[in-house]
Amino acid sequence: MHLLERYPHESGRDYAGRVIRENIIHMDLEPGASISDRELAAWMNLSRTPVREALLDLAKVKIVEIYPQRGSVVAYIDYNLVEEAQFVRSVLEEAVVQLACERADEAQLALLKENIDLQDFYYRHGTSDRLLEMDDAFHRMLFQIAGRMQAYEMMRGLTVHFDRVRSLAVTAVKEQLWMGDHRKIYEAVAARDKTEARQLMEKHLHRYKVDEAALREQYPQYFQ
Repeated sequence: MHLLERYPHESGRDYAGRVIRENIIHMDLEPGASISDRELAAWMNLSRTPVREALLDLAKVKIVEIYPQRGSVVAYIDYNLVEEAQFVRSVLEEAVVQLACERADEAQLALLKENIDLQDFYYRHGTSDRLLEMDDAFHRMLFQIAGRMQAYEMMRGLTVHFDRVRSLAVTAVKEQLWMGDHRKIYEAVAARDKTEARQLMEKHLHRYKVDEAALREQYPQYFQ
């Protein structure tokens, strides 16, 4: 598992939740894996209380299942929840990318372009963790450009199921078509073409439905 750096002023509960969530998304905690609040607390140098609170938070979004007297396990992938999370992202991100077309300045466009170039670099060098990080950063930057970071934080709490499938898609699907999507979205934003940008984002966020068969074939043990 990966231990993340704790942010200044971050509560133990929020820190524990962020660490557990990221390890679930990146499959360091695989579907069906048992979770020990005692072991996690010792690993993160926390008391057990904030870890238990974080697990309760994650259980509310159905990424963790808690069984009285038996402990906690990472939930298996439920494609109904993936599709619901995808719906939330589609509604928000299709609106956000249109705002980005209106608001992006040259410096922000340059950062988007730099992000895409880094995606290409990490893809060529087979660095899947960094590739996913750049993918996350690309979408976050669009929310920053649009001035909708509060919406971004709300969305991240709801879309962990979608993010887990996205993480699998980075390694399971040979044709990384979503990388080409990013470049086209950037070009539409740079051209201030709101219609094209929205249509590209819609196609991009629905691509993971196409990937379902490939994911199920390679990782049948992860799905309900």
